Amino acid sequence: MTKLSIKLGQRIKEIRERQNIKQVELAEMIEMEPSNLSKLENGNQLPKEENMERIAKALNVDVKDLFEFGHIKTREELLEIIISSLKNYTKNELEFVYKFLVGLKEYKK
Repeated sequence: MTKLSIKLGQRIKEIRERQNIKQVELAEMIEMEPSNLSKLENGNQLPKEENMERIAKALNVDVKDLFEFGHIKTREELLEIIISSLKNYTKNELEFVYKFLVGLKEYKK
């Protein structure tokens, strides 16, 4: 797995989910086995050029749109950004974030 394959897979999944298309449905639309599409979305392999074109067409986007993943961050990148941001917060702001996280944890139960 490369960073490119992971981010490309995440981007395909992101666009698919935004359009409320199930993975099985997209696989059918592009004439691909669902297990192979799953491998692409999980970043285990890069799509062939013709499959990339089919995916873009099925999702009604340009191929270049599949590579717009500057906003996609790894877990480590997200933690680094969050921790860096928190260092500049006041005590009251940190307490608010803490309460939010506690509430989120309770919500997830």
